[in-house]
Formats: sequence, C-alpha cells, structure tokens
Amino acid sequence: MADHTGADTRRAEDGRFGETAAIVTDGLLAGLAGGLVIAAWFFVYDLFQGRPFYTPTVLGAAVFRAGAGLESPNTLTPTLDLVLPFTWLHLLVFCIIGGVASYLLSIAERNPNYGFGVVLLFALFECGFVFLSQTFAESALDALAWPAVLMGNLLAAAAMAAVLWRRHPRLAMLP
Repeated sequence: MADHTGADTRRAEDGRFGETAAIVTDGLLAGLAGGLVIAAWFFVYDLFQGRPFYTPTVLGAAVFRAGAGLESPNTLTPTLDLVLPFTWLHLLVFCIIGGVASYLLSIAERNPNYGFGVVLLFALFECGFVFLSQTFAESALDALAWPAVLMGNLLAAAAMAAVLWRRHPRLAMLP
C-alpha cells in the first residue's frame, strides 16, 4: 500500500528500516541476555561466599568513586547507590556490545567469508577485556576472585552467542 509520498509501507521488514530494527532488536536481546547472566552469576557467587552484592559494590566503587574504599575492600558495605548504577551501566555496555555483534553477524550472514573474522574479533575482544581489566582495574580485581570474573564473562558471552545464533539462522562461516 502506497501512501501520499509514494513509499511502499506494506512490509517495513523488507526495507532498510526493517533490517536496522532487526539488528538493534537482536543486539538488545543479546546484550540483555549477557548482562542478566553475568549479574545472576555474581549474585549466586557472592551469595555462596556469604557476601551478597559484593561484586557490584566493589566494581561500583571502582567506577563511580574512583576506587575509594578499595584499599580495604572487605569493609565496603553493599549499598543501592553503588549496586544499581553499576548494574545499569553494565547492562548498557552489554547492550552496546550486543548491538555491535548483531551488526557484524548481519554482515557475515550476507558474506560468509566474514564469519571467521567475527569469531576472531570476539576472541581478541575477550583477550582485550582481560588485558584492560588487569591494566586499569587492578585494585578492583584484587578484591575479586579473578577466575569468577573470567567465568562470569564466559557465561555472558555464551548467553549472547546463543541468542545471536538463534536470531541469525542463515549464518554460515567460511575460512
């Protein structure tokens, strides 16, 4: 059906707008999945350690209080003014990463030769995360169990990959 501009509005998903909306939707879903999985992982991990909300408190102090209190992190008391903003920031970052991943996968769907490059970029991103974390967030990571951080990151990546794999069924990778 054409409107007064002459544009065909029957199926927006067939056009550029539909493709962009699908990429954004996929990215948000993947980002939310990754962010929620890592939040749940640290909630359970902290609960078993007998320190609920310890991880987002430490990371919130590192981000929003310039590391104040990290010289003796065991004295940090979990508060909503640290936990909630950090959790929202973390979800936002995951949604941005999900959006970038969704965009790259949409390109790889059209050209399978890019698929391996996307996987390689993911591996480099994970290594970069470890390097940057060790370089710039050493005081926060000293207060946290490094294997737990790495495991949480891998679980989040797996959740995001599962969502994106399901949302991009035509994805094929060629070397």
